[in-house]
Amino acid sequence: MLLKYFYDEKLAQASYLVGCQAAKEAVVVDPARNIEPYIQEAEKNGMKIIGALETHIHADFVSGGRELAERVGATLYVSDEGDADWKYQNIDHLPHKLLKGGDQFKIGNLTFGVVHTPGHTPESISFTLTDGGANADEPIGIFTGDFVFVGDVGRPDLLEKAAGAQGTAQSGGYQMFASLQMFKELPDFMQVWPGHGAGSACGKALGAVPSSTVGYEKRFNWALQYTDKEAFVAALLDGQPEPPKYFVVMKKVNKIGPASLSNLPKAEELASISEMEQQIKAGHQVIDTRDAPEFAKGHVEGTINIPFNNSFANWAGWIVDYDRPLYLLAEKNELSEIEKTLHSVGIDQLVGYYDASKAVSESSLTQSYESITPMEAKNMIEQQKAQILDVRSLEEWNAGHIEGATHIMLGTLLDRIDEVPTKRPLIVQCGSGVRSAIAVSLLQSKGITNLYNLTGGYGKWKQDIQD
Repeated sequence: MLLKYFYDEKLAQASYLVGCQAAKEAVVVDPARNIEPYIQEAEKNGMKIIGALETHIHADFVSGGRELAERVGATLYVSDEGDADWKYQNIDHLPHKLLKGGDQFKIGNLTFGVVHTPGHTPESISFTLTDGGANADEPIGIFTGDFVFVGDVGRPDLLEKAAGAQGTAQSGGYQMFASLQMFKELPDFMQVWPGHGAGSACGKALGAVPSSTVGYEKRFNWALQYTDKEAFVAALLDGQPEPPKYFVVMKKVNKIGPASLSNLPKAEELASISEMEQQIKAGHQVIDTRDAPEFAKGHVEGTINIPFNNSFANWAGWIVDYDRPLYLLAEKNELSEIEKTLHSVGIDQLVGYYDASKAVSESSLTQSYESITPMEAKNMIEQQKAQILDVRSLEEWNAGHIEGATHIMLGTLLDRIDEVPTKRPLIVQCGSGVRSAIAVSLLQSKGITNLYNLTGGYGKWKQDIQD
C-alpha cells in the first residue's frame, strides 16, 4: 500500500494519495483543485489515479475531484447522505458513485468503508481503510475530513453564520455529539488522517501534528471528553472564529461544480502602468502582493495590499469581489503560484497583471502611509488628535481592547466602510500589525486618508502601555 500526504499551508488543507501497488491503482482523498502533484506522484510510483474521494461538500477550498474526473477519468466517490440541500449536482456526465454509511468499495487490495459522520455538515462521511495486501481484516485508519481533527472537531455553525440558515448550528452540534459516540467505539490503534491542520477556520483549536490515533484523540481531544450532550454543544459553539465570507461561495461551487482549469482565461500582462491606472479609475479591484513594509513606503493609489504569504488565500477570499474582474501587481516569478492560490479558493476572474517592482517607480499616482508606536498613539489619543480602529476578530476584541476603540473585523471592513470613524486621524490596530496593514490599504483605496498603522498591534500596546 502507498499512502502519500499532501499539505497546502495557505489553506491548512490536507489531502492523501492512496494506492494499491499490486494493482497499480490509486485514489485521492479530498483532492485540492491543483491536481498536478497527485498526477506526478502517481506516475512516479507507476500508478494510475482511478478515483477521487470526497468527505463532504467543502466550504473552504475548491475541490479537485471533478478536475480529476475530467482530466484522467477518475470516478467520483461522493456522499449521498443529507437532504436535498446537501446533494452534489451536475455530476451525471462524470463517472461517479454515490455513497451511504455502511457502503464499501475496493481499489485493488484496499477496502474503503464509508461511515456517515454528520455534524460539521449533514452529508459528511469518513472513509476507513483496510489493507488486504497485508492480510489485515481490520482498518488501519480513517480519513475523517472535517469530522475529527488532531485535538479538535469540525465546527457545525458555518452554514448558520455564513449563510444565515437559522438553527443549523445547534442541530449540527447534536449530530456531531452522536457521531463522536460512534468514533469512540473505533479501535484505539486506528490512525486518524484529518482534512485540515492548524490555521484552518473549520475548527477553533486544530493541532499542527498531521495525524493521530483514535486512542490518543479519545484521551486528549477536548471534544471527546464530554458525556453530556447539551454541555458539549454549548462548548462546541462557543468561541468559534468568524467564517470567511467566501465559504458560502465555496459551498455553492463545490455543490454544482467549478469551471475546469483548462477553460479559465489566461491573465494578460498589461503594456504599461497607465493601463493599470485606467483599470483602477474604472473601479476595478487591484491587489498589490508585496510585503506590507514595501507597500507602506509607496504604492499606486487605489490598490489593496494582500501580501503573498500563508494568509493570502484567506484574506483574498474575504476581500476580493468574486463578481468583478481582478488585476494584480506582483513579482513575475511569483505570478504562477499566486494564480494557483487564487484558483484554490475559486477566484477565477484574474484578467491582468503588471510587474510590482516597476509599478511604483513608473506611476504618477502614488501614496504611502506611516506606522506609529503605542506611546505615540497613546499621546495622540489623549490629546484627542486621533481615533483608533481595531480590526481583530470578535473573540480577540472580547478578550481585551484599547478603551475607546471602534471594532470592525478586517474581513467585514469593506461592507462596513460607512461605520469607519473619520473625524480625526485614524490609527488602525490588530494583534501584531499585520492585519491592520491590510486594513490601512483597504481604507486608502476608498479615499480615507490620515491613517497610521499601529506598530506591534495590541500585543505591543499591552506590553508598552498597559503592563
